Amino acid sequence: MPDWVALFDGHIKPLHDRLGIPIIGAWQPVEDDTFVWIRGFHDQKAIARLEAAYFSSPERQALGDRPQQLIQQMQIKLMTAIS
Repeated sequence: MPDWVALFDGHIKPLHDRLGIPIIGAWQPVEDDTFVWIRGFHDQKAIARLEAAYFSSPERQALGDRPQQLIQQMQIKLMTAIS
């Protein structure tokens, strides 16, 4: 988990910030090695456009498969705000 958090803080979050993908927050439960983060998008079209920009960016390309090497399992859920 420390390697993932370092990669997230040093590369993934700054790149999201630069591309205009706000990270609402990131958490690590005390009892396990789970990592939860929430990103904000205006709509589903923005998700596709901004994720394409993220994955095609030179900064993300330079990371290669390093993020995947640190992730054991991933779940992505689309959510809508209720308040």
